[in-house]
Amino acid sequence: MGVDAEHGQLVMIEVVGIPALSDNYIWLAHDDGTGETVVIDPAQADPVLAVAEARGWKVGAIWNTHWHPDHTGGNAAIKEATGATVIAPRAEAERIPTADRLVDEGDVVMLGKVAARVMAVPAHTAGHIAYHLTDAHIAFVGDTLFAMGCGRLFEGTAEQMYANMQRLAALPGDTRVYCAHEYTESNGRYALTAEPDNAALAERMRDVVALRAKGLPTVPTTIALERATNPFMRATSAAQLAERRAAKDAFQG
Repeated sequence: MGVDAEHGQLVMIEVVGIPALSDNYIWLAHDDGTGETVVIDPAQADPVLAVAEARGWKVGAIWNTHWHPDHTGGNAAIKEATGATVIAPRAEAERIPTADRLVDEGDVVMLGKVAARVMAVPAHTAGHIAYHLTDAHIAFVGDTLFAMGCGRLFEGTAEQMYANMQRLAALPGDTRVYCAHEYTESNGRYALTAEPDNAALAERMRDVVALRAKGLPTVPTTIALERATNPFMRATSAAQLAERRAAKDAFQG
């Protein structure tokens, strides 16, 4: 929920998380005002179609943040079942053959009457993008920003990821961040080794452990919470982010 800055109207976007595979989240976002629905990063089709049918929602579009199969695997079947338009990063067109519309930095896509600005956030993959619904205070970030973590640097650099972290940190603190995996507890265990004196981090981990013990999700998170507890967003340089990313990759805790 947010306020349309231009018209002063309440923006009502309902977001539903659908667990998939071992630790993925697929997001269904629904504009209550127009009844339009999009799915973000569908790893699989069947659970998306089942949830949409149960809610009486028709999926009109698919938004992909990057090409990895656990983010695009459901594209074809959802498209066939619903006629949805697949929107995907321009730089990864060859790897997302189901794409109908290719977008890049500064482009705008719509969920009903709500605009989402496309942000180029390369590093996890070379063409990774995020979708920022400014008026709704929502960001779908794929595998770039995680709760207390960031994506592995598969196709990019620490400098790119550091720039991404700084850019996302500059969003309003109440922005709800929807990442695509339930990595929070393991991320937090590493974060405690990177910032052992961070009281906010220690408190957050107590909450995370309690949620996971009950089988409950730990996302969405918020930009404000990540500023306070995410060692990658809190890195003071690209070099420090690189050190932390390498340490997290090797972390066994």
